[in-house]
Amino acid sequence: MPILVAITGGSGSGKSTLAEALVAALPDGAAVLVREDSYYRDAASLPGFDAATFDFDNVAARDHELMIRDLAELKGGQDITAPIYSFIHHGREPGGEPVRAADVVIVEGTHVLCTPGLVDLFDIRVYVDTPADIRFIRRLLRDQAERGRTADSVIHQYLATVRPGHERLTEPSRVNADFIVADATAAVRLEDPQAVVRLAAPVLAHPLLASLFTRQSENIDPRPS
Repeated sequence: MPILVAITGGSGSGKSTLAEALVAALPDGAAVLVREDSYYRDAASLPGFDAATFDFDNVAARDHELMIRDLAELKGGQDITAPIYSFIHHGREPGGEPVRAADVVIVEGTHVLCTPGLVDLFDIRVYVDTPADIRFIRRLLRDQAERGRTADSVIHQYLATVRPGHERLTEPSRVNADFIVADATAAVRLEDPQAVVRLAAPVLAHPLLASLFTRQSENIDPRPS
């Protein structure tokens, strides 16, 4: 049965970097990554939708019902087709992204430990604890570089919905984590490979994941070629 791993934390905490590092560190082909951001509701279709005022940092903006169904299927060994969300037109793209039921399914997102039905599906729950100023700077740089946002619009959204949503939802959800990973790098860009390795080390040491390396070594033919 696939192992489901939740990686959560505030926006800019480094959870995506950690999730990607785990996929890369685990045996080849053993892990797949599911992003909660793919499960935003089709916001643009909502009556009166305005991207400038819509609260994307509320759990209600997520389609957790669909996410629970998809993750339950993955945990049951069934492949799924995950939605693809566009941050340009704030809606779902046609089709979807195939996701196979690998040995490990890593799920990252700010609200993945906020909904009881989701929490119950995970075998390992990790909260990434990063100082608020570092998280904000990372978000500011990312949204300008990757999403074409202005600094003023990022700051306005952060103060209006991101920070309140973090304090109301994401931060309290840390009580549902099995353990806390502290990002003490103070790096506005997590580009140091050794720092990322240190961040991932306590997660990889979990018995459920460590056993995958044991199984891999047992499957290696020791005879010389």
